[in-house]
Amino acid sequence: MPRTAPRICPLCEATCGLTLTIEGTTVTGARGDRDDVFSRGFVCPKGAAFGALDADPDRLRTPLVRRDGQLREATWEEAYDTIAAAVPALLREHGPQSAGVVLGNPNVHTMAGALYPPLLVGALGTRNLFTASTLDQMPKHVSSGLLFGDPFAIPVPDLDRTDFLLLLGANPVESNGSLCTAPDFPGRLKALRARGGTLVVVDPRRTRTARLADRHLAPRPGSDALLLAALAHTLLTEKLTAPGALAEHTEGLGELADALERFTPEAVAPACDLTADEIRRLARELAAAPTAAVYGRIGSCTVEYGTLASWLVDVLNILTGNLDRPGGALFPLAAAGPRPRPAGPGRGFALGRWHSRVSAHPEAKSELPIAALAEEIETPGEGRVRVLIAIAANPVLSAPDGHRLDAALAGLDFMVSVDPYLNETSRHAHVVLPPPPPSQSAHHDFAFNGFAVRNQVRYTRAAIPLEAGRLDECEIHARLVLAVSGAHGTAEPSAVDESAVQGALARETADRRSTLHGADTARLAALLTGENGPERRLDLMLRLGPYGDMFDPAGQPDGLSLERLLAHPHGIDLGPLRPRLPGVLRTRSGRIELLPDPITAELPRLRAALADRPAALVLVGRRHLRSNNSWLHNVPALTGGSNRCTLQVHPRDAERLGLTDGGRARVTADGGSLDVPVEVTETIRTGVVSLPHGWGHDRAGTRLTVAGAAPGANVNQLLDGTRLDPLSGTAVLNGFPVELAPLP
Repeated sequence: MPRTAPRICPLCEATCGLTLTIEGTTVTGARGDRDDVFSRGFVCPKGAAFGALDADPDRLRTPLVRRDGQLREATWEEAYDTIAAAVPALLREHGPQSAGVVLGNPNVHTMAGALYPPLLVGALGTRNLFTASTLDQMPKHVSSGLLFGDPFAIPVPDLDRTDFLLLLGANPVESNGSLCTAPDFPGRLKALRARGGTLVVVDPRRTRTARLADRHLAPRPGSDALLLAALAHTLLTEKLTAPGALAEHTEGLGELADALERFTPEAVAPACDLTADEIRRLARELAAAPTAAVYGRIGSCTVEYGTLASWLVDVLNILTGNLDRPGGALFPLAAAGPRPRPAGPGRGFALGRWHSRVSAHPEAKSELPIAALAEEIETPGEGRVRVLIAIAANPVLSAPDGHRLDAALAGLDFMVSVDPYLNETSRHAHVVLPPPPPSQSAHHDFAFNGFAVRNQVRYTRAAIPLEAGRLDECEIHARLVLAVSGAHGTAEPSAVDESAVQGALARETADRRSTLHGADTARLAALLTGENGPERRLDLMLRLGPYGDMFDPAGQPDGLSLERLLAHPHGIDLGPLRPRLPGVLRTRSGRIELLPDPITAELPRLRAALADRPAALVLVGRRHLRSNNSWLHNVPALTGGSNRCTLQVHPRDAERLGLTDGGRARVTADGGSLDVPVEVTETIRTGVVSLPHGWGHDRAGTRLTVAGAAPGANVNQLLDGTRLDPLSGTAVLNGFPVELAPLP
């Protein structure tokens, strides 16, 4: 008989609740969970295709180990024996900096990816950490770190209560949101307008999100920081600022006008290709709205001035008094996150505490630019990366200059890949460790609840028992930590979790501000519940978190614990976002530092851009509702339709360049050329072309049957990795110059 089971969807940032229909050990259907406290039954095509992804015949079911140059099926013991024999020996010979770790975007969509990579990096002792953040969101982490002292203190728009929403470089109708976790983002935008609010979208493409807007502005790509600076300039010069209570928590307000003096609407208009009147009108509307929120994402981050644009988003929210205000932009409070501490000076945030070996790129949030990975592998000398561990990462497709990285990976002494597929990156590994399908894994969103538009907490256990011969994903990671640290065969995987539990309890009981100060850690550890180490760690984080029972369920009967959460399979609603300042601040001053030194030093470069002559043609990426980077191109139900790798060109540009709809064109940029099919459309402005990210499944040695049949082209091959936002190290993936030529 069929049965149903709840499961939080792991396929995008919306984290919708699903109801899976299961027959035996097969997921036969997936629909939105109407009882889910957050998503209320919403589901997108990705969630509806959960069963097809879960049962993909190309998913690896056993480890692969390289023997005589070929990857062959092996037992788990053989796989970990191979890792344990190779990695510690290489680290002893070449030092800990000879190891590198690459974390892909899917890590934040799994419990294992949240709990174990920090332990792995610590066990290796390396500073060579590369993640998908420098292809996406690092500018926002850096700007938040500089402003608020915490790179994870990222305010999100209060979608359900705001009167005015300004979206830049975001297409949430297709992406379902990014650094703004909001099931049914399209419905929330429609509700905003239905209650009399205003939606303004700034995007060079007339996206599905732009079609919902009251007004759509299509500036030249890469000009977001200039536009935002001009908006702030207008607010300051026309005396439209009203920071209100924020003023007492902010330093640098008085100096801001001088810092932005050159960015008048008239000076900025030519670079943005908007009129000065349009810019002033937008600034005045923003100031006049009862509540308002400015929100910028991928398109405003993955550009040359991404950190400045991210900073200016929050500058506008501060100047209008909308930061930390209902209806504005607020700081979420995740149930498994840190408990709020009293307001006051903190440790602050620093950039460039160390630098990459070859090109001296500064670290940001303990990470180095993933665009520098190839040179760190291929350049001889002390500290060369010889050992690489890639977890849910496919940088051959997602990072710039995949051809160079492809060749570099082939030269590694040893590589481990934790991945369910043999893809463009994992095919280079010496050992591939495949996690089970998502139906066989428990799930809690450690990352995305920190960016959610409503405070809530949910946890779903595995919907289907673990298949014989597989390891749980958390156990795969725990065993990997043991193998690289030299403890393989001498400790059980549970020891990794217990060590993490003991460390967290030791820190808590040593904290004089905690109600558990001086408590017996052994007694507290014995009170934890859960069927395994990951659940015990979740129980600990919930209990010590902002809504937790602090191990006193009698004194705090409404306090969170794993036991209480399990009694609510559709989640617990923790209420709307609430003001959190000044408690959220961790700057050295204990205040919002509006003009930190790195930002001040970067502004002259932005001023110089006012005199730049714009390129005749630039390229931007685009999102597809049925896709998520390079993940889902092997699922037949999620390919076809609009999810195609085509070069979108405006009719006037097509006519000028001799391109035809359905024909082919050669695109050339810094890193080389691509031959791609042309799609002529008026949904993109002139002077701009668009090619989606995540394609290029045409390399030999992969096992991606569906994706390989319609491989598309890897847009990042057009880049050589030299174009970076200097503060965050984020690759410039949007707004870079290209040339087009028709192909016969």
